[in-house]
Amino acid sequence: MDIIQKIKISIDPIVSLSDNELLTFCNAFDAKRLRKNEYFLEEGQVCDFVGFLNYGVLIYFKCNESGDEVATDFAFAGDWVNNNQSRLANAPSAINIRAIEETEVFLIKQNDLNKLYIQIPKIERLGRILMEQAYLKIVEQTLELQVLSAKARYENLLKKHPEIFQKVQLYHIANYLGIAPKSLSRIRKELFG
Repeated sequence: MDIIQKIKISIDPIVSLSDNELLTFCNAFDAKRLRKNEYFLEEGQVCDFVGFLNYGVLIYFKCNESGDEVATDFAFAGDWVNNNQSRLANAPSAINIRAIEETEVFLIKQNDLNKLYIQIPKIERLGRILMEQAYLKIVEQTLELQVLSAKARYENLLKKHPEIFQKVQLYHIANYLGIAPKSLSRIRKELFG
């Protein structure tokens, strides 16, 4: 399936673009290939783009005071990726986003997106709804970390992203869930024997 079809499938539940509008939107994107461990966004860089993940996996993380990476999110094929805090404030990013495996992302620069918001108002609606979805995801993640048991957080992650254990190292998953790798191993043993 080509990238135009993939983007169409992603946005169709949100907005319906004509063929010409879709083509105009997709033509504003540039492909960027990332090798394993290559950065999509580095801490300190201003995120002035939005990406659509064609294939691969990205990890969002921050290094703590000890220098250990703490995973805050993951992105899989079909996801929209960026650091909204950096992008919207035009400020340096406080997080890193790196490829876990060979990855291809289609990028649209913020300036080009702003022009499309005026040219095709439905794209501005798309941007608003994607921002609302990103906000709801953050609220859900915060509540899960504060309220749910480690086992329940693990089960939710498995439901949302069953492929995660084939693509992401266990220590990244453990720190994303806010637990030690040993605890993750114990939970997995309890559930799967």
